[in-house]
Amino acid sequence: MRREIVLAVVVAGAWASIGGAGSPAQGTLIVTNKGDRTLGIIDPAEGKQVATVEQSGVTGHELIASPDGKTAYVPIYGDSGVGRPGSDGQTIDVFDLASRRRTATIDLGRPTRPHDPKFGPDGRLYVTTELTQTITVIDPKTNKVVDQIPTGQPESHMLLLARDGKRAFTSNVHAGTVSAIDLKAKKVTTVIPVAKVAQRLAFSTDEKWVFTADQDEPRLAVIDAIGNKVSRYVAVPGIVYGTGATPDGHYLVLTLIKDNKVARLDLRTWQVGPTLEVPKAPQEVLVRPDGKVAYVSCDASAKVAEIDLEAWNVVRLIDAGRTVDGLAWAAAPSASR
Repeated sequence: MRREIVLAVVVAGAWASIGGAGSPAQGTLIVTNKGDRTLGIIDPAEGKQVATVEQSGVTGHELIASPDGKTAYVPIYGDSGVGRPGSDGQTIDVFDLASRRRTATIDLGRPTRPHDPKFGPDGRLYVTTELTQTITVIDPKTNKVVDQIPTGQPESHMLLLARDGKRAFTSNVHAGTVSAIDLKAKKVTTVIPVAKVAQRLAFSTDEKWVFTADQDEPRLAVIDAIGNKVSRYVAVPGIVYGTGATPDGHYLVLTLIKDNKVARLDLRTWQVGPTLEVPKAPQEVLVRPDGKVAYVSCDASAKVAEIDLEAWNVVRLIDAGRTVDGLAWAAAPSASR
């Protein structure tokens, strides 16, 4: 049995066919280690960071894998927080995951603080570029900027793209708003006030709702993604930072950044269930595509917590780099052919 398990793990191809919680994990977890200025590659079967690759600058916060799971993209934001003085990044690093090396750096031509990357159904890469109040669009075949779409607000930090490629949403941090954007018309449809300070965004599985959390009060804003207005606020047991919906649509996983806990909101009853203790400063949530596991980056602890969503417990803590932040799932190359 042990021999069969070892043979199932294909590290050279940067993917694993077994994973935590005793279930298949057809892919690899990749992370940004802000303090180390590296891309981290985590084997989900072994539960360990197996490689790091140096970034070209200071520093990448978020990242995305290409749909085929072969390439990672890390926007280089700068050395400061949102709205604070510091360096202004203007590049995006491109990494080959199989060879574990940086293969290109895309220059956006001017300081923009690029931050949150997403792939659209058109195969293009969309990245929030805060200083120009835009979403910058890149053709990954040429690594060239092909479009810019206005957000209508300062500090457009996080990004959601609808699966149909027609809509986008950005959170605009100190404006405390969410921009609803018509991607085809390339214009802002609505600016939605949500709080004094907003942060990360998540879709419900059916894309009827957009979630973002008030950074001053313990409440979650639930935005009607069709009507482009706040539908309700849900009381939560602490300040929420990251959120992630489960594929079955039943739950939203929440990080309680100041309480060092993870909670789960039942989207059928709008009630928050029992919380789990995790290491200090939980940031981002990534729910694995199979819906069995969530990964939570714990910034101040250089750990990624692996949570079994069925048993609702912390399976293990994975050592990552200093101030680990962004998380992304790189699909196994064989699964995308």
